[in-house]
Amino acid sequence: MNKKIPLALLAATLLSVAGCNPEEKAAQKPELQTSTSAVTLDLSDAPEGKLPQGVSPTAYRLDLNLDPRQDSFSGSVAIDIQLAKAANHIWLHGNNLGVSVIKAQLTDGREVAAQYRQVLDSGVAAIEFAELLPAGEFTLLIDYSADFDRNLAGLFKVEEQGSAYVLAKSESIQARKYLPGFDEPGLKATFSVSLTVPEGYAAISNGPELKREAAGEGMEKVTFAATPPMSTYLLSLSVGPFDIVERPAIPPSKYRKEPIPLRGFARQGRGGDMNYILDITPEMVETFENQLQRPYPFKKLDIIAAPQWPSGATELSAAITYREQRILVGDNPAPGARLALVEVHAHEIAHMWFGNQVTPPWWDDLWLKEGFATWGEPLVLRIMEPEGGHDLNAATYAIGAMQLDSLASTRAIREPVTDNNNIRNAYDSITYSKSLGVINMVDSYFGAERFRPALGRYLETFSDGEADSPSFYKVIGEETNTPELTEAFRSFVEQKGVPQLELLLDCTTPSQAKLHVSQSRYKALGSPIEETGQKWNIPFCFSSAGSEQQCQILTRKEETLDIAVNTCPSWVMPNVQGSGYYRWNLPEAQWQALLEHFAEFAPTEQLSIIDSAFAAFEAGKLPAAQLLEVVRQSARVEKRQVITLPLNYLRKYRESYLGEVQHSAFLNFAQNLYLPLLNNSANSAEPDQQMLHSELLGFMALVAGDPDTRKQLVDKATAFTGYKTTRDPEALDSDLYGPALTVAVQDAGDDFLSHLIKVRGVLDDPRFENASASAIGSSDSPSQLEVVQKLALSEEMGPRETFTLIQYSLAQPEVQEQNWQWLRDNFDKVVDKIPAQIRRRTPAFAGVFCDAKRLQELQQLFAQHGALTPGYQRSLAQTEERIQLCMALEEKGQSLMEALPRSVGLAQNI
Repeated sequence: MNKKIPLALLAATLLSVAGCNPEEKAAQKPELQTSTSAVTLDLSDAPEGKLPQGVSPTAYRLDLNLDPRQDSFSGSVAIDIQLAKAANHIWLHGNNLGVSVIKAQLTDGREVAAQYRQVLDSGVAAIEFAELLPAGEFTLLIDYSADFDRNLAGLFKVEEQGSAYVLAKSESIQARKYLPGFDEPGLKATFSVSLTVPEGYAAISNGPELKREAAGEGMEKVTFAATPPMSTYLLSLSVGPFDIVERPAIPPSKYRKEPIPLRGFARQGRGGDMNYILDITPEMVETFENQLQRPYPFKKLDIIAAPQWPSGATELSAAITYREQRILVGDNPAPGARLALVEVHAHEIAHMWFGNQVTPPWWDDLWLKEGFATWGEPLVLRIMEPEGGHDLNAATYAIGAMQLDSLASTRAIREPVTDNNNIRNAYDSITYSKSLGVINMVDSYFGAERFRPALGRYLETFSDGEADSPSFYKVIGEETNTPELTEAFRSFVEQKGVPQLELLLDCTTPSQAKLHVSQSRYKALGSPIEETGQKWNIPFCFSSAGSEQQCQILTRKEETLDIAVNTCPSWVMPNVQGSGYYRWNLPEAQWQALLEHFAEFAPTEQLSIIDSAFAAFEAGKLPAAQLLEVVRQSARVEKRQVITLPLNYLRKYRESYLGEVQHSAFLNFAQNLYLPLLNNSANSAEPDQQMLHSELLGFMALVAGDPDTRKQLVDKATAFTGYKTTRDPEALDSDLYGPALTVAVQDAGDDFLSHLIKVRGVLDDPRFENASASAIGSSDSPSQLEVVQKLALSEEMGPRETFTLIQYSLAQPEVQEQNWQWLRDNFDKVVDKIPAQIRRRTPAFAGVFCDAKRLQELQQLFAQHGALTPGYQRSLAQTEERIQLCMALEEKGQSLMEALPRSVGLAQNI
């Protein structure tokens, strides 16, 4: 039943939700202004998703006092609002804010008393006015305060090396934790920001700094230029004793007349480590401008290395902010660290157009920013680094998305988001990497010369505004005059699942060879996916022996294609250049014919072969012996990505299905395939070979259990950390921090763990600090459990590192039972410690399990404690399904492990 509560009676009832600490704030703050009218408010109308239409902000004037040395902040905001029709209340966002003064100022200068009430835990608040406000413009004036968050959400405080810093993590709906306002992506407005900060501290926001002036008592006020219209999730506020690295402005370009001021910010003493990212930024910006044929859309560009950050990076407009271990790599980074840096930087630079200049109006269209930013990574990197293998990296990311997209519990790229608590669930590999695969497929099929100018037109049409998927389809369709292009997009964006193509080469009449193709949704053994007649408009290109590639858009469940050859081809490759976002399967004889020519295919095609082979095996359609032949073929090529793609599958099968008697067979199989590659890449000067060497070292040591590689890594880790020897800083590069430290924790002796904990407290290396958390979690000694578990919840471990430590602790068979019990017993404490942004992912802790007992315990855990982790339902459903699929694959997985000895014998006879 809906309750209508008089506004005056609401005041006392809802006062407590206005602040972080209800009793203290009620006592410390002036009594909130209240109305004496008989206006009523229906609390059941509180929007759990989008705010009601008809109320739009046009400008924010934000003035805050931010002192990182304190535990709280205060300030005021004036919001200019357009009201479509007369109203006595509006809905907006504010989460745990202590509002002391709130009123509406009308255009005639008159003020109307108002009252602020947070109604939903997600931060939905009601503003109730003492009288009916007329349609038109008014300004909402709010004075408020709040505590700095200590868990990497909203406006949070962190301490590193004795200094305190304050940073704002606004995405997705965290801005409401420090700003009362309209916290939706489509409700864009200009921001004029002033910050009062300790004298001499750096202050960063989205606009260029205009002036600094004394503010008394060791403080100064910093005023920034007004921004273009932007969303609250892109708001940047950072204050602290940062090192500031000034760089020459990025010069004007073909598409931009004005230079772009460029600066880097890092915590005290680490400014010198910003050189690499700042060096590559000018070329990257100009490459994007050339590809999109549009200028960089802001007046400056700041690059901030946050001492702590809940995600890898966030595209705050003109103030891109990174977790410091992603970009503080020094002047000569390890190859893997360098690759991670250039990829994440390209992604965030792409966001300046996709998401910032043109913004999706709501989170169901998140792909229009995250998908295109992910696609933008290889777009510019293959121009900047033609030999860098970026097309191959992009292909592996799209293939990775197929793992999630193969679940019944997956989501479509574009899917309704009706609840604030489910917004972060849209930030997954479907939005990022499936979108990348789909965009790349369309771009490859229709051609860059047709698609990219249309993309530029889309950016121009909606510049400084917002656009949803129908708007995108409309502009792209009109610009290209190609309805098939937009229908292909719609087909993949609006539907979930991976298309599966079953192909049959028909040479009944050799001179008129045909290819029969049927499409369905891919499903693995044990999958609950039901057959619904689902189909896609698939840009399909295939090649065959003796013919050029042929392309056609598949639109029916079953189709027969003529092959342009005069004789029956010996093989058919169903995914030319590996650019199609689909899986495929062939009869066993045709698989064998294809594998005989494996080395002749392009590396991206080889990746498609490997993925489709593993998918066919897990669907029960490919024998174990043939799958092992695919793995052997992958180890005979040159490209790192092709060699390493099977490794995660092999790890999964080993952990879930390897019997005691098969350990030596698995080790022999791995040694035969990978030790020669490991030795050949050991002293290479090529970055890609160096990355291959690091990946294979980790696999051989941690998965295969090769004693020589384990000893090699232990020696590196003990020398690097100075364990029972003089420390050698050159003994270990950052690409090997994780595997080397992990093996040392397990093999170097029980007291290495305490040594590592001590070293991570004094060694100022953010990449080491992060890797050491996973290594500590990987302890397999029962005697060390108490130390590891206590450390996980201590102040010595950062919130994100705690999440990582627990993940690794549950993957250790020797202590898995004890760690799982500890997690269930301390679940509330764990949730309180880890970043709010990723609490919804806690069901994934159980993703390492493959048995019904653990599945039941997982379900019981969230039946009891799910309320602590809003939005957990999707992660729980996916984890449940993964465990069930693992159990369903048991017979096939065991058959693969049993085939290993025969496979080793075959390999030795070749």
